[in-house]
Amino acid sequence: METSTKIKDVIVPEIFTPYMIEKTAEKSRILQSGIAIANPKLNELVAQGGLTMNMPFWKDLTGEDEILEDSVALTPQKIGAEKDVACLLMRGNAWGANDLAGALAGDDPMSAIADRVADYWARREQKTLLSIIEGVFACEDMQEHMLDKSTEAINGSLVLDAKQLLGDEAETLQAIMMHSAVYTELQKQNLIEYTTVQGKSGSPITIPTYLTYSVIVDDGMPRTADGVFTTFLFAKGSIGRGEGVPVSLVPTETDRDSLAGEDYLIHRRAFVLHPMGIRWQGTPQKVTPSNEELATGTNWKRVYESKNIGLVALKHKIA
Repeated sequence: METSTKIKDVIVPEIFTPYMIEKTAEKSRILQSGIAIANPKLNELVAQGGLTMNMPFWKDLTGEDEILEDSVALTPQKIGAEKDVACLLMRGNAWGANDLAGALAGDDPMSAIADRVADYWARREQKTLLSIIEGVFACEDMQEHMLDKSTEAINGSLVLDAKQLLGDEAETLQAIMMHSAVYTELQKQNLIEYTTVQGKSGSPITIPTYLTYSVIVDDGMPRTADGVFTTFLFAKGSIGRGEGVPVSLVPTETDRDSLAGEDYLIHRRAFVLHPMGIRWQGTPQKVTPSNEELATGTNWKRVYESKNIGLVALKHKIA
C-alpha cells in the first residue's frame, strides 16, 4: 500500500495544463519586459495544427502624390500584399519523482511542482529566443540593424547610436538584453535603475532599467573569445508569442514505474516565438526546428520594411 503522496495524486492533466501555461507566462522575462506579446491569433493557429503559420499583411502605401487638375484624372495606385510565416516549436521534457520530491512538501503540491516546471520553461523560452535573434541578425536583410563598435566599450552614447538605426521609429524600442558581464559593468558605472511593477499574480516585480529600457540579463548572449559582446534592443511586441494544444498533442501526463518506485511527470508544449516581419523559410531536419536551425541566418528573410522591424544589435566591449 502506498503511504506517500505521488505526482499522480496531485496532478490532474486537464487542470495542470492551462495552469502551467499561465504560470510560464507569468514567469517569462521576455513577456514581463514587453519584448514578446501574447498574440491571440497565434494561439489559434497553434491549436489548429500545422507546422507553419501564414500571416498575410498589406504593404504600406508608397509613391508621390499628384497635383489635382480639372482635365486630368488621378492615376490609381495598387496596394501590395506579402506574407509573414512563423514556425511551430514543439518541445517536451519529463521529470522523475526524485527531482521533484522536495516540491511535494509544499502546502499546495501542484503549485510547487508548477513553479519548478514553469521556471524551467521560462528559461528555455529565453534560450530559444536567443537562437532566433542570432539567426535573424545572421540574415543578410538585417545587417542595417547592426551597429558594430567592436573596439569600443559600451556606454550611453553607443546605445543611443544603435537605437538611431531605426530613425524616427527608435522610440518604439523599450527593452535591452545583455550579458551579465555587461550588466555588471553598467552597475559599476551606477547606470542601472530599478522600477517596480505589478505582476499578473499581483505580486510586485522589480525590473532593472538602463536609459529607460527594461533590462534582461542572460549569459547566453553572444560573446567572442576576444571580449566582444552583442547587446540587443527590442521594440514592444517585436516578438509574437503564441501557445496552444494541437489536437494530436497530449501536453501533460503522469506515469509510474511501480517496480522501480519511480514517479514521472511528462510535459509537452506547442508554441510560437516569432520575430514579427521576418519570415521563417527553413526546412527543419525533424518535425519542428531545433535551436541550431533557428540560429541559422539563411532560414530567415525580412518581409516588413526595415524601419518596421523593432530589433537592433550592438557589438561592443566592456571597459
